[in-house]
Amino acid sequence: MKKWLIVIVVIAILGIWSVSSYNGLVTVRADAKTAWSNVESSYQRRNDLIGNLVKTVQGAADFERKTLTEVIEARAKATSVNIDPANITPEQMAQFQQAQNGVSGALSRLLVSVERYPELKANQNFRDLQSQLEGTENRINVVRDRYNEAVNVYDIKKHKFPTVIFANLFGFEDMARFKAEEGAEKAKDIEFNF
Repeated sequence: MKKWLIVIVVIAILGIWSVSSYNGLVTVRADAKTAWSNVESSYQRRNDLIGNLVKTVQGAADFERKTLTEVIEARAKATSVNIDPANITPEQMAQFQQAQNGVSGALSRLLVSVERYPELKANQNFRDLQSQLEGTENRINVVRDRYNEAVNVYDIKKHKFPTVIFANLFGFEDMARFKAEEGAEKAKDIEFNF
């Protein structure tokens, strides 16, 4: 009778531990997916602000069409890249980052070109939008960091023994992280071609 009781207790402990491991993985994976949604939300905010910025610039200056077109095209490309947070691969992450880097580059050229238009820089709407974009870029950096932190928590939990057994058994895949773009460690040259 005692042997059966011990076996039942051991099975119950293993069952509770299994459920706890699985539920813990589900929780941290969901947290990482939420963090990814926050990243997408911040990029969407930037894309929405770019539309307003472009309209303000168009209305206030006889603007260089090439720069304006680049910003509009980069924004369109960035909004067309969608990632399923349940299946983020390094390749998808690279594609997403490349599209967002295109927006960042075009936007910086737009803002540098605006230096030619003193009446535009003095426009309160433009200054407000510029401030909003700067704040949004900071938010993007914060949410990317938070996403990487959430993925780190998930990865640690997923790879620790004995949870790794259940992670592999139930197909919990690794999640991709944000990485610096190629050459980000080098300062960029800013050119004023007037």
